[in-house]
Amino acid sequence: MSLSRTDFGFRGRFRAMASPCELLIASCDERLALNLTQAAIKECQRLEQKYSRFLTGNWLWQLNLSAGAPVMLDSEAAALLQFAKRCWQLSEGLFDITAGPLLALWCFEKGKDSETSLPSSTDIKKALSRVGFQHLKFSSHFDDRAEDTSPQEITEPPWIMLPEAMQLDFGGLVKEYAADRVAELCMIRAAATEVLVNLGGDIAVSGKKCWQVGIEDPANLDRAAELMSLDVGALATSGDSRRFIEHQGRRFGHILDPRSGYPVQDAPHSVTVKAASCITAGMLATLAMLKGAAAEDFLKVQQLEHRIIR
Repeated sequence: MSLSRTDFGFRGRFRAMASPCELLIASCDERLALNLTQAAIKECQRLEQKYSRFLTGNWLWQLNLSAGAPVMLDSEAAALLQFAKRCWQLSEGLFDITAGPLLALWCFEKGKDSETSLPSSTDIKKALSRVGFQHLKFSSHFDDRAEDTSPQEITEPPWIMLPEAMQLDFGGLVKEYAADRVAELCMIRAAATEVLVNLGGDIAVSGKKCWQVGIEDPANLDRAAELMSLDVGALATSGDSRRFIEHQGRRFGHILDPRSGYPVQDAPHSVTVKAASCITAGMLATLAMLKGAAAEDFLKVQQLEHRIIR
């Protein structure tokens, strides 16, 4: 972790969820800036420890190895699963957190541009047989009471049954959820202080300051293609500029179509969406990527500010 002074206050930098992260804090109070940054790190570490599919022994690891046995859900996990179910329903199966077996086949690495072999069609077909949110079973306490697309509190903890060999992957939700959680913590701890939370490009703000956020240029990484203003809510970006593989001169982005098992065809290089919460913005950005050539038409219907780079 590092904390440095800026012309607007302080910048706290740290790394979490395999991403560079930062808090931009519009305050001259160094102790406050330090406390907010430490709280952000603690919350990001908590969520990563709980939901990362790359860690052994954590809650998600235990769930993925439960082999059909019922696993109790706390209110947070139940709310995230409820949100994931709603995403799956609204996307007609395109947004599916059960795609873990498919993701395990594809060796995507950030910025990798050397030749990589592709999974065999046989392996993909086998993995597809273990994908599908409809195969999950929940207790009667798990319902669809959430009318909007944001996690809701559930008063009676339900359970989930994950069929043997199926795997959940919260990678498309948790970093965005973490940005919302950190922004909420900043509001609770320092309501009068403007803070921008940036978790690897997933951004949420606390306060009333209007921030200028750069949208990364996929053709020139670490440089902004354009700027978006953000004074309330959040924005999230989905794209293939840092996670892809190349095979026989063809580039494959990391967004997989759960129906075919292969990367989405004709997807944009980058989609950025502004919404009331980062988890909603992230879901819509990912879903736009999944729409491929129809990304622009899909986001136009949502009537939310967005940027698409092809």
